[in-house]
Amino acid sequence: MNSPASASADSRSFDLLHEKIRRWVWREGWTELRDAQERAVPALINADRDIIIAAATAAGKTEAAFLPILSNLLRDEPCTGSVLYISPLKALINDQWSRLNDLCEELEIPVIGWHGDVSASRKQRFFKNPKGVLLITPESLEAMFVNRGSSLQATFGALRYIVVDELHAFIGSERGKQLQSLMHRVERVCGRRVPRVGLSATLGDMQLAARFLRAGGEGAVEIVDSKSGGQELKVLIKGFVLRPPRIEVEPDLENPVLEDAVAGSTVDVANQIYASLRGSNNLIFPNSRRQVETYADLLRRACERDGYPNEFWPHHGSLSKELREDTERALKDGTRPASAICTTTLELGIDIGAVKSIAQIGAPPSVASLRQRLGRSGRRKGEPAILRGYCVESELKADSDFSDRIRESLVQSVAMVNLLMRGWFEPPRVGGMHASTLVQQILSIIAERCGCTAGELWGCLIASGTFEAIDKSTFTEVLQHLGKLDLIVQSSNGLLLHGGVGEKLVNHYEFYSAFTTDEEFRVVAGGRQLGSVPVAHPMTKGQGLIFGGRRWRVEEVDQEGKTIYVISDKGGAPPQFDGNGAMVHDEVRREMRRILGSSEPIFLLDARGQELLHEARRYYTDASLTSTAIFQEGSSVLLATWCGDWLNDALVLLLRTNKLDAYNNGVAISVSNGSVDRVVAVLRDVGRFDAEAAMEVVSEIENIDREKWDWALPVSVKRTAFASSHLDVEGALSFARHAS
Repeated sequence: MNSPASASADSRSFDLLHEKIRRWVWREGWTELRDAQERAVPALINADRDIIIAAATAAGKTEAAFLPILSNLLRDEPCTGSVLYISPLKALINDQWSRLNDLCEELEIPVIGWHGDVSASRKQRFFKNPKGVLLITPESLEAMFVNRGSSLQATFGALRYIVVDELHAFIGSERGKQLQSLMHRVERVCGRRVPRVGLSATLGDMQLAARFLRAGGEGAVEIVDSKSGGQELKVLIKGFVLRPPRIEVEPDLENPVLEDAVAGSTVDVANQIYASLRGSNNLIFPNSRRQVETYADLLRRACERDGYPNEFWPHHGSLSKELREDTERALKDGTRPASAICTTTLELGIDIGAVKSIAQIGAPPSVASLRQRLGRSGRRKGEPAILRGYCVESELKADSDFSDRIRESLVQSVAMVNLLMRGWFEPPRVGGMHASTLVQQILSIIAERCGCTAGELWGCLIASGTFEAIDKSTFTEVLQHLGKLDLIVQSSNGLLLHGGVGEKLVNHYEFYSAFTTDEEFRVVAGGRQLGSVPVAHPMTKGQGLIFGGRRWRVEEVDQEGKTIYVISDKGGAPPQFDGNGAMVHDEVRREMRRILGSSEPIFLLDARGQELLHEARRYYTDASLTSTAIFQEGSSVLLATWCGDWLNDALVLLLRTNKLDAYNNGVAISVSNGSVDRVVAVLRDVGRFDAEAAMEVVSEIENIDREKWDWALPVSVKRTAFASSHLDVEGALSFARHAS
């Protein structure tokens, strides 16, 4: 387990711990408990309340929860109680198992990691003797309810705590709504309230987090928000100007290599990263899996060129477990330097040891994400956290667009760092209907209970507070529609059962997840699976490919077996991966506007970055953007909202219903078929809508099957659910009233 900085003899919390735990603490050489641990022990040790522990990465949250929890379990010897630890990632489960197992083995408390890679025999042993700490994902817990519903009362009869790790990763998502439902269902089979413990390093609004942890009972959730351990932060953001690939500048270039085929500015960034980071451990975050592959290959090639062993390793969700673990081992090894080029897969709390710095290529997905990433750096005592930013902006020309002129990526990066240093980050977005997940939970509860009534479903899912945004008429409409699709049927005595279609879907392993996953081709080299790529971007025989940070040539494509066989090669290009850009919050865009309207120097930018910012500020002033929101740019009209994407997307839909071709371009909305006067007039009309009328207009939108079970919803419910999760309709109406 990680070594907290300091458990002194005069600590009242330390004295509350079980004697065996205290002995373990002394042997570990701790001199005092950390702030989060000192405060969490008395709150948790009696298993009599819900609690959220919020503390920075590496501040000892796991120990803050488990030292008192294990002390509680040790009140019975041998241990007879159990703990349900729920994690968003299998990798986190494996990591926590290794951290807890040494301690728990000494205490004679079993620790059981539970996911698809764990053997059936190990799982069976837990069902026979359900005690100790069970580490599980929501999907595996869902599978328990579907397949073993009748036996779960015995399984969870002695349950004392439910622990949710990385709480922020669940809030506002389909998985989060599934988790809320599962926690309620666990308590139902226990026949009593079970204390819930939420752990997180990144919670923007504690009351929203408490409401998520215990719907309707958030007022009784105790908050341990540890602000101790303030850390020095060093930031440098480097600016770059976009340069084309060398082969475009020199079309007759003989024997081009990768460095000639990618943008010259990408090579510039890779060279800067190589010069700054080689020789130490770091995490490098581009903003896509495709970029991960590009930079991993460029950096590995640089090591080869200079005669060094490779120090740069890729890590993303499409790589095989084996390749991801190769990267994690390289980072933890400690005998030689290693840096990971990664996506959000290394953002959560998997133990990869200490890293010197975080490199961010382009603007981060969010301030919360940036904070999570920075928690990985400077974990050794006395070391600062280091952030290196790399932003590429286009060279300005007469026809450059608005985004280029305000240097959007650079300014957004600065805005996010400013907000981070002020202690602000995005609060979780809540209030969505999540009707898609409601469908899954209806089918799951029917499986668990071998049939149930509509009233029982209402009590478990709606009256419990889990799906609080669903009213009775909507619930009835959903049930009737599921009946039309043969997902459910009603027996003569009123019991709801699976229909033919429903039974087939529930009996498939893909049912357990609340979110959808794209169909993919496996990528195999010499019998070793490297990972997978989306079916939407098929490969052809002879095509070059960069994958796993190495170059391959496609040797065969097995369409039926959905497998791409590859061999080593010198050329290649990274595959296209699907994925939407991150939604930007209102506060980030407001901070961007403040930066552009200010003349204060931004010391965290290098010289080129300062030049780029100066250009953006000059344009902001010359275009009178302080007072001008709607203006002509070329053949388009721009509506500079300086608002977040939820508001912009809603406003775009409202403009489109008035026959304007509107698009959300980030800071601004562009309209390609109207004059300034026409846009102002439409905004005036939109501003007259109330929220209900606006929802009627927005209901015309198409292509809204975003979540897994949307196809099973009535159209009206689907549209309302989409708006509740993806749009800020009231914000858009307010903007329209003020802008017109």
